[in-house]
Amino acid sequence: MHPMAPHHLPFYLAPGDGTDISLVVMGIFLVAILVGVGTLYLRLHSLPERMAHKSEKLQFEIVAVLGLLALFTHIHLFWVAGLLLAMIDIPDFGTPLRRIAGSVEKIADTQSNAVVESEQEATSAVIPPADALTPITDDLSEKKSENGAEQPMSSHV
Repeated sequence: MHPMAPHHLPFYLAPGDGTDISLVVMGIFLVAILVGVGTLYLRLHSLPERMAHKSEKLQFEIVAVLGLLALFTHIHLFWVAGLLLAMIDIPDFGTPLRRIAGSVEKIADTQSNAVVESEQEATSAVIPPADALTPITDDLSEKKSENGAEQPMSSHV
């Protein structure tokens, strides 16, 4: 120790050999606090996504996009909107509509099958042979008037 130096130095002053204990302790403390605050921030930031994880896929994706927008733009309104959307349950309109569509398809298939079957039955009816058919006579081309005189039939129907 230098003869001009005081005999008693406070504990926070670094000794002359170059090792500063308080600098090392504060560095470790600062790194630990930064990691802790960063972890807390990211867990708080992902809270809406974790809440919406058990909801519908579309709702989860919207909340995730709002969370990413809030993270990258620092507009906290996106985070609040994502949190509110994650808290509410959006009714499932898709399942009943899919069931209705499936039932309508079944009904349409049943009716179309019935129409096809009835058409097949109608075409499979006994068709008389060609020689059994009688030719149409020319009697239809003339019609009788009320007084009995024959008049040719008009060409319009």
